[in-house]
Amino acid sequence: MRHDGASAHAAGAPSPFAGLRCARWKHRATRASRHMPPIRKRRPPPGSVPGTLAIPPGAPPPRLHIFSYDAEHVLEQDVSDVETLAQLRAEARVLWVDVQGLGDERVLRRLGELFALHPLLLADVVNVGQRPKVEDYDNVHLIVTRTVEPNGSDLDVDQVSLVLGPSFVLSIQERPGDPFDPVRERLRAGGVIRRMRADYLAYALLDTVVDGYFPVLETLGEDLERLEEDVIGAPGPHSLEQIHGARRRLVTLRRTIWPLREELASLSRDDTGAFSRPVRVYVRDTYDHAVQAVDVVETYRELTGSLMDVYLSSMSQRTNDVMKVLTVVSTIFIPLTFIVGIYGMNFDWMPELRVWWAYPVVWAVMIAIATGLYTTFRARGWLD
Repeated sequence: MRHDGASAHAAGAPSPFAGLRCARWKHRATRASRHMPPIRKRRPPPGSVPGTLAIPPGAPPPRLHIFSYDAEHVLEQDVSDVETLAQLRAEARVLWVDVQGLGDERVLRRLGELFALHPLLLADVVNVGQRPKVEDYDNVHLIVTRTVEPNGSDLDVDQVSLVLGPSFVLSIQERPGDPFDPVRERLRAGGVIRRMRADYLAYALLDTVVDGYFPVLETLGEDLERLEEDVIGAPGPHSLEQIHGARRRLVTLRRTIWPLREELASLSRDDTGAFSRPVRVYVRDTYDHAVQAVDVVETYRELTGSLMDVYLSSMSQRTNDVMKVLTVVSTIFIPLTFIVGIYGMNFDWMPELRVWWAYPVVWAVMIAIATGLYTTFRARGWLD
């Protein structure tokens, strides 16, 4: 479909974060409804020819969606035949090809031919599980990043590869579903993004990926607050399980965000030449956001370590309290057991057998001893 002109956002339009959350939940629901199997990471066999594409088992077939735009016009459509991209690339001022799925090697190789992509670049795109990085292939740059979505007590991490050329951007994803709906809405509405070149579009996609970490961190922070209350108030085995789950998610986030921060630092310093000078100003802002996310992750990691210490201290204190009560009860019954043990011996002459009041006296002495010990322990605060 074609949109002419650049209409402004309506007042009261939803924020990009709202769109991001909707996209994330939509993606999760799509996975659940289709029972999509997890994609196993796969690499070429040792000694393979450089540039060998190792398609992940169970990867869905690619779905192509394009935006071709300039300041005045925008064309958005799904592409069923990859050959139509040749004409679109020749006509468009800026072309964004969104590829969702890695299940067809023929389509990926044809994309490499149409956009003159290096074989090693395609191999990095297909061999998912890459560390976030930037690679320079003459006039084409590969920017590998990773998106994170909550999935129950765990996190789903997907690789998103951005291929930035002079007039095009390819975003190649493991699976359908992404956080890029706010960028699509901005392209449809017009504005700065439509007046800028392809490097600004790549920045917008990177910025959306980084912003997507903050809702995950916010949810994790709320979970840690509730967990802190549970650990202090009523610690139990479930608390230990939740602490380990939080630590596991934080390790995943740290392994994802730390390399991304280094990647954005390199891009903002123009070490790779991927972005023009005006766009590098925006990239530095995205780098600041990544630094903030790293700081939050480190703070949460320290908090989970403190929660583990509090949990162990609480469990140790509960054990000490139980042992204290048992010790006090045992101490009270020690003299009583001694007395009844004496009277349990088989003597020929026993006071209870000869004197009628001996039995009540023994009970009175035992009750007096127990009461005296209990009062003493209570006064010393040993039973509090």
